[in-house]
Amino acid sequence: MAMRAALRCVSAQLPAARTLLLRPAHTAPARLPWRAGAPRTLTTASQLGSALKFTDKHEWVRVEDGVGTVGISNFAQEALGDVVYCGLPEVGTKLGKMDEFGALESVKAASELYSPLTGEVTEINQALADNPGLVNKSCYKEGWLIKMTIDNPAELEELMDEDGYERYIKSIED
Repeated sequence: MAMRAALRCVSAQLPAARTLLLRPAHTAPARLPWRAGAPRTLTTASQLGSALKFTDKHEWVRVEDGVGTVGISNFAQEALGDVVYCGLPEVGTKLGKMDEFGALESVKAASELYSPLTGEVTEINQALADNPGLVNKSCYKEGWLIKMTIDNPAELEELMDEDGYERYIKSIED
């Protein structure tokens, strides 16, 4: 009986769905994000930005105005599962490249966190104390872990860009 009611509900929505599907698939010129006559450019960069650099331990860093924001990759958060605890360092902690700076615990496992660069912790993501699941929900934005100074900018060149990291992930999955 519940199935019959569900089917009745779905079939009642079909005329509206059919109308949406049959509408012309064009956008009015007023809604285009560019104006006629304005130069357009094509970009192949992802929405994450080309500034992301990755380690082979699955941390990422984005450097803006000399400050590095560090987090874990989507691959890492998916492998961990639902994060239930974030252990992060204190502000002022000095880190060397690949020094352990904290840990993430999930329902499946625990994982250490490693600094992608040499520097000093200037900020930690306080929101993770109350909601460690932000790492799963938005690992490249709201789920960042720490911010740090960059003592040796040349270390950035040793990290993988987004394409290199994707190739690395494919190589370890095979």
